[in-house]
Amino acid sequence: MASSGEEPGSGSPGRAGTGTEPAPMADAAQLDTAEDFEVLEEEEEEEEDLSELPPLEDVGRPPAPPREDPQHPEQGGGEAAEDPPEWLDVLGSGLLKKKTVVPGQGVDTRPRKGQDVTIRLKATLEDGSVVEENPALTFTLGDCDVLQALDLCVQLLELGETALIVSDAKYCYGAQGRSPDIPPNAALTLEVELLAARDAPDLELLGGKEKIELANRKRERGNFFYQQADYVLAINSYDIALKIIGSSSKVDFSPEEEAELLDVKVKCLNNLAASQLKLDHYEAALKSCNLVLEHQPGNIKALFRKGKVLAQQGEYREAIPILKAALKLEPSNKTIHAELSKLVKKHADQKNVETEMYRKMLGNPSAASAPGKCKDKLPWSIPWKWLFGATAIALGGVALSVVIAARN
Repeated sequence: MASSGEEPGSGSPGRAGTGTEPAPMADAAQLDTAEDFEVLEEEEEEEEDLSELPPLEDVGRPPAPPREDPQHPEQGGGEAAEDPPEWLDVLGSGLLKKKTVVPGQGVDTRPRKGQDVTIRLKATLEDGSVVEENPALTFTLGDCDVLQALDLCVQLLELGETALIVSDAKYCYGAQGRSPDIPPNAALTLEVELLAARDAPDLELLGGKEKIELANRKRERGNFFYQQADYVLAINSYDIALKIIGSSSKVDFSPEEEAELLDVKVKCLNNLAASQLKLDHYEAALKSCNLVLEHQPGNIKALFRKGKVLAQQGEYREAIPILKAALKLEPSNKTIHAELSKLVKKHADQKNVETEMYRKMLGNPSAASAPGKCKDKLPWSIPWKWLFGATAIALGGVALSVVIAARN
């Protein structure tokens, strides 16, 4: 399962797990590297302002994901519209259909989830424009390494079978499309031939470089889903990458390979935390950040995201020192400065609210009822000197009465 293993943005399509990623969305994946601290500027949304999160690790201009070819319009466009009996409605919704063009070698040759499959792929738009041709695209079935249309339909193909798949944009590139060749909300027709299906390699027997490349492909696929705002599938891809990295091995790795595996693990955990934050899974995001900090206590992105998680939970007192620690590591970072200033203000407001609440609970007098105001409310009150004198005279009279009674 060798692959290029290049980072997203390298421009190399690589294998299925690395390819198929569109360019970052203009409104959701702009990277600001001016401060040597990348910040993913996302959609201007609610006040919850998750837009200043550090970006995904190594998100650049990812290589295009495996483009699934729409069939030629003459091959499937018209027939799909008529929906003849030979078309299989895969999901029962009419959004994903499959038709066999060349029969395969039998149902028992269909691939299973978890196997590595190799297909010949050609994808076309509804107007017949070919947007991708790949004579041997290999991916792990069921791992979401490719478009959902392929993941769902290839498992229905027999070995040697050629089929046409007509898919709604929902199971292809969705509302974002893929710049520059696939417009938003574009349906695709895919011509697919199943060339091979084999069991995935034993992770225990993978060498260091192979394991690194495989984990990186899954991470890059997660980056693709993150940029598509599909955070659930992003989490799925990062989890798969982490399982690959954490799997036991019967092969000895060099110190350099061990260090690189740890680097990929940290990137996956950081990106996992970003995705979990997007879904408001605060406890899970906090756990991911803590795992990063166990390996790299000075990881700025993990510190920043941990501070963000705690802030989202209203734990300003805990969040502030964490952001201060991140700022100490990178004093010129404007994003951390802005977030820290915002939290300090929120914390001060929170303390004022708590102080007022406690005052009311304890029944403390307000400023309006302070002792200094009492004499304004008691215009008939007797000056204290007169009151003292009257008290002294009364006590003297009582004492004299006691003496006289004693003498008698």
